[in-house]
Amino acid sequence: MPFDMNGYWKMVSNDNFEDYMKALDVNVAIRKIANLLKPYKDIVQDGDHIIIKTLTTFKNYNMDFYVGKEFEEDLKGVDDRKCMTTINWDDDKLVCVQKGEVEGRGWTHWMEGNELHLELRAGGAVCKQVFMKP
Repeated sequence: MPFDMNGYWKMVSNDNFEDYMKALDVNVAIRKIANLLKPYKDIVQDGDHIIIKTLTTFKNYNMDFYVGKEFEEDLKGVDDRKCMTTINWDDDKLVCVQKGEVEGRGWTHWMEGNELHLELRAGGAVCKQVFMKP
């Protein structure tokens, strides 16, 4: 486990989220609402078992997984698709690959100082988010 993500994290920046949502074919009304949100992440990390809860005033999304084990991810509430997801450590980064309808879909988490970084990827679009503990 290269870094400890445990804790409650508040989003402090969100760059290019609109293009990321367009690449996922999220409808315009949902995109407008989602762009206004400042999500929190509540992360529980116990060895290779990780639970990431993304919490907003609009919708919440829970991801419960074991590093290195492929699983079917139901993205209901995000873009209403299902995909086969695998998450692995790559040195000091946690890298997710989501295989399904959208090419190049996935994300990467890493730490820089006291900041938790998240890069979201889909269909050539890249969104960069930064979280800090409140």
